[in-house]
Amino acid sequence: MRIKPALFAIPALMLSPALAEPVAAAEVEVTRFHTPESLAGAQPGPIALVVGNGFEGSDLEARAWLDAVGAALTEQGFTIDPEATRMARISLTQKVFKDDSSRRNSGVSVGVGVGGGNYGRSSGVNLGVGLGFLLGGKKSREQLATTLEVVFEDAAGTHLWEGRAQTNLKASAKDAQPAKLAPEMAEALFSGFPGESGATIEVK
Repeated sequence: MRIKPALFAIPALMLSPALAEPVAAAEVEVTRFHTPESLAGAQPGPIALVVGNGFEGSDLEARAWLDAVGAALTEQGFTIDPEATRMARISLTQKVFKDDSSRRNSGVSVGVGVGGGNYGRSSGVNLGVGLGFLLGGKKSREQLATTLEVVFEDAAGTHLWEGRAQTNLKASAKDAQPAKLAPEMAEALFSGFPGESGATIEVK
């Protein structure tokens, strides 16, 4: 991989072995947020996966993204444990545009707050658009903008680490389907974990 210089919760899902298939070659823009204090609680170890916003579609769609995040976390030394008190909350936003110009400066932002020890509570994250639309559409100019967000929370709900991955693909492309797109984005999001806080990188 070449690097160029935030609800509702359900029990964690079991990981699927289907993630071994090759992933897409999309360019993914990644930003991570944390503080020296919060990182102490974000180190590899047991963690549960929970569903955040944007998964109002089918269970299969949600499973593809949770499986992908779980696999990426496992590669970083985490253990997926439904009983863990620490959780990784996974949210997704997808929108279809006529071209790729709307992806940049979309106003979607994630941030780790620095006041009160409760990180990201005022970050302005705007997620929750469902998945049930226009994937594989016939209009060749339609672009699918996807934002994957993962937030680590402790038992008290304090944010320990936040990450956002964004990409833009032709909506009708096979690479835009969850089975290919989810592993690509999850791997990019956790590449070089925990990453430099506030820095945006492009992973391809």
